[in-house]
Order: sequence, then C-alpha cells, then structure tokens
Amino acid sequence: MDNSTIYVRERGNLRRVSDIVLAQPRPVSSCRRTNPFVLRKEHFIFTYNAEGSLRYTTKSLFDITLLFVADNIHHVDSLVGFPEQIGDRLFAAAEENRVFLNADVSPKALQLFSDAYGEMVLGSLCLRNRFPLLHERMDEIKTFHSLKSLDLFGCRLGDDHEIFLHLTSSPLSSSLIQLFIGGNSLSDVGLQRLTAPIRMMRKGLDCLQFLDVSYNPISERALRYLTCLPKLEKLDISGTSLKLGTALKTNIRDLLGLIYSEKPLDALDHSRCKTQGWAEQVVNQWETNSSQMLKQKKIDESRTSALRFFGRQKFVRDVLNAAPLVCESEEEAKTERLHFYRPAANSHIPEKQTPSTAATQAMPSWINVKKRQRQSERCDSLHQDRPTKRLSSPSLTAEDIDLLNSY
Repeated sequence: MDNSTIYVRERGNLRRVSDIVLAQPRPVSSCRRTNPFVLRKEHFIFTYNAEGSLRYTTKSLFDITLLFVADNIHHVDSLVGFPEQIGDRLFAAAEENRVFLNADVSPKALQLFSDAYGEMVLGSLCLRNRFPLLHERMDEIKTFHSLKSLDLFGCRLGDDHEIFLHLTSSPLSSSLIQLFIGGNSLSDVGLQRLTAPIRMMRKGLDCLQFLDVSYNPISERALRYLTCLPKLEKLDISGTSLKLGTALKTNIRDLLGLIYSEKPLDALDHSRCKTQGWAEQVVNQWETNSSQMLKQKKIDESRTSALRFFGRQKFVRDVLNAAPLVCESEEEAKTERLHFYRPAANSHIPEKQTPSTAATQAMPSWINVKKRQRQSERCDSLHQDRPTKRLSSPSLTAEDIDLLNSY
C-alpha cells in the first residue's frame, strides 16, 4: 500500500492524489514468525479465554480506518461537517498515537480540530507559572482560537511578547471572556502595546469581562488603556503600584465604571481556572515530555558546578530559584486584594458627603432649584455630547503612532 496510487472521490469526481507519503507502520516487537498478520497487529484485539488460551478478534472497519486517519492526520484537509462523536474518537486516537508530541505535525493537526470543533477541543487553558511550556509550544497554543478563559499568570511575558498580537488580532479576541496576565513584569508600556490594536482598529477583546493584571508594575496611567474594553466587568489590580484610596476609586469609577469590592471576587480566583477540553491530556503530555529531558538537566548541573568553582554559589542559587512575581503569603493576598466590579444597572453607588454637598444642602431651596435646573441642562448637554467625546477620546498619541508603525 505504501507504493500504490491513492484515489479520492470528492464532489462526484474521482481524482488521483500524488506526493503523499503515508505513515509507515509501527515496528513490531521481536517476533521471528513470518505470519503476514504480524505487520498489522493493531488491527486485532488480543484477549484470553477462561482456559487461558490466547485468542484474537478483528477490529471493526471503522476502528481500522480511524487508526489510519489518525496516523496520517497531517494529510487531512478539513474535518468541518464531521460529527462530534467521530471528531472526539479521532482526536483520542491521535492523542494515543502521540501525534501531538511531534512538533512538525502537531500545529497543523490541532488547527484542523480547532477549525472544526472549536471550544470542544479546548475551552479553557491554564498555564499559570508554566512559562517553559508556553514558550516551547507557542505554535500549538495559538491554534486554540475558541478559548473562553486563558490564564497566563507568571509566564514572564514582559512588555513585548508575541502572544499580545495573537490575543487581539486572531479569532480568539472575539471569544475570550477571562484573561489572567498577572505576575508578568508588565508595565504601562506593555499594557499600552497590548491594547493598541483595540484602540486603533476599534475591534478585539469584545467579550472580555474578567481581567487580572495583578502583581505588575503598572501605575494609574495604565487605567486609561483599559477604556477600550466595552464589556469589562471585573478587574484585579492587586500588588501593583496603585494604592487604595478615594482618588483611585473615583478614577476607576469615572474611567471604567467599576467600583471597589470589599470582599475578594470569586470570579478572579485562580483556583477556578482549569484546562478543559479534548486537549487537556495533550497539554499534560507536553509538560511531562519537557520535564523528562535529562540533557538539559545535565547541562544545568554542569553549569552550576562550574559557577560554584568560581565562588558564585549565591548567584547560581538565586538564578536557579528565580520564580515569577507572586504574592509572598496567603494573608497578604487576602488583605491587599484590589478587586473592582461593575455594579448592576439598578444599584445605587454610595458616595461620601463632601463639604460642598453639605453647603449646598444648607442653601435656600430656590437656589437649589435653579442649580438643579442648570445641572440638568448641563447633564443633558453632556449626555448629548458624550458619543462625540467618546469617539475623540482614543485620539492617537505619539506613542500610539510609533506602535502603529511597528505593526
């Protein structure tokens, strides 16, 4: 079959397929018999009867075809239109054959399944503090374009990572609801770069509701870059340069329409984020496979011993034990949580009474009536001018123009 011609019947036409090299059959264990069925041992199911004798039964034609397609998944053009049950079993067969561990085949194969089955392949991905996995499997991770939740906490992204462009320009930008990018040494410049395509093109991250930028060195200036997220409902800025106070609460309420939460929000709890979908075990296989690389461990050991020889033990220990920026204790995490949320439409936002409001109440009623009329007219004019002001607010600055030129 390896040297024979392959014909494909498609849309009523029969055509010959060339330049396709099928996967070679797997090597069989050391069996010296010349039984022709040994080369196709995967087509049979071997069991033992009650007497202990070996017996075999043939697999169904569907199972044999499934194994054949799984071995040659990189030659499949599309799975769109195939039932979910077949897609699930085909994905499981490819996973069992360790197809997704092959760096040459894995991106195309995952893209094939993601285009056909979307969220069922992977709806939630948690890479918290697993930065080696992110950098090693970046091509594969980019194929998951139907994620609802993505946790990149502690992945050492910095201010200029290639995944930023993927988050805002790919189909992922229209499906992502939860995004955790805390503990990544992300500054105001990085947040500006992340939101630049959204502010300029007016599209991307349209459905994002939960955002975690905690434990990043961002300042209050970075808050204005988040005004381009129309459906943002919950925000975590714990462990940043922002300090809780009346000015911060007022600024966030005016810019984003969010108010401070006295209690930590369950929606921003990282324990709720898990990897879910058909590819859950594939992600675990990637991590297990990378952890079993002994060569890199030997290189690290030799490098450590060499540096110890030159009296730099403390430097080596600090480098090897370097970890992403996370909160040091659970008590600190509980006491310094800065969670903000969007209140319900019918809820009332309490405000503290300022001296100006107290003086206003002490004035005569006829003055207050005139002031209310003026304020209502002013509010109406502001309400009418608000759309135009909304359009002019994200005007391009010199920094934004430089970012646009970089793209």
